[in-house]
Amino acid sequence: MGLIEDGTHTEIQEEPQEEQTESISAPARHPLFITAVALFYILLWSSAFIATKIGVTHSPPLTLLATRFLVAALLMTVLARLCKLSRPRGWKTWGQLACFGLLNSALYLGCNYIALRYLSAGMGSILATTHPLLLTLIAPFLLKERLTWWRILGLILGFGGVLFVMGVRLGEHGQLDTAGGMLLSLVGVVCLVAATIFYKRYPPHDHPFVVNAVQLGAAGLALVLPAVFFEHPEQIHIDAPLAWSFLYLVLVISIGASLLWFWLLKQGEASVVSAYYFLTPITGLALAALLLGEPFGLRDALGLVAVATGIALINHRTRTLKKPSRQK
Repeated sequence: MGLIEDGTHTEIQEEPQEEQTESISAPARHPLFITAVALFYILLWSSAFIATKIGVTHSPPLTLLATRFLVAALLMTVLARLCKLSRPRGWKTWGQLACFGLLNSALYLGCNYIALRYLSAGMGSILATTHPLLLTLIAPFLLKERLTWWRILGLILGFGGVLFVMGVRLGEHGQLDTAGGMLLSLVGVVCLVAATIFYKRYPPHDHPFVVNAVQLGAAGLALVLPAVFFEHPEQIHIDAPLAWSFLYLVLVISIGASLLWFWLLKQGEASVVSAYYFLTPITGLALAALLLGEPFGLRDALGLVAVATGIALINHRTRTLKKPSRQK
């Protein structure tokens, strides 16, 4: 499971880390500490929906997102230079990273930023969890991965839970969650799935920090023109909530969470995050209820249990299938 920016939670970076994982001695790992770091990472990723929801209520979404990407890309470029990391070589590499940035950040997060104007943060976090479900569904056709009975059961539970919560939210909390917002968020998830497949087909060989900086920069530049032509600067309300939201998304999510993920990769424990990914919708809804006062009822909880169980089944079976190859 990997991360590029705050959206792409998949196992895209686990395979290139196999040799590195084997070279790390067992005493260097502290299972409890690594588990705690993985859970903290899940918490950070879930909290991005809260910060985004606050941000898009004080600023046009694409303007906020383009500014965030460009500032984060600039800061990460400076850090990459300080760490003396090499730049991507060749126009083909730059082009592939730019295409990945368009799918992974500009389109996926662009759709979600706009959608969160018509969605609750909790619903946004649930819809985001359809990414591993969709990826598992199409992986046998595009990535030649097996679709086992455990994964089928996980898909049924996961998608069934999402549809159930969507129905509940549209029926009871129409003022927070709209059909248009849900549809736009799902379009964004499809773009994220496409980004994941693209990344698997054309995996970059540069340092992940450099990859992140380039794809964020490309996404930010791609969003500048839509923000200028379709949004109005006078709608930006520069105040404390917007400032804190922006700083949190740039420093804590785009940079801090990325550094945390790279540390987990270095420890060879990327799969630990995958094992706890089922907690993201639970954490997202809990944070939305606590921090934003969003409604959370019994039927939400029932759907959430189904979603979490489905993702847990998919991830558990994935790790079980991979285990023997790691022991060779």
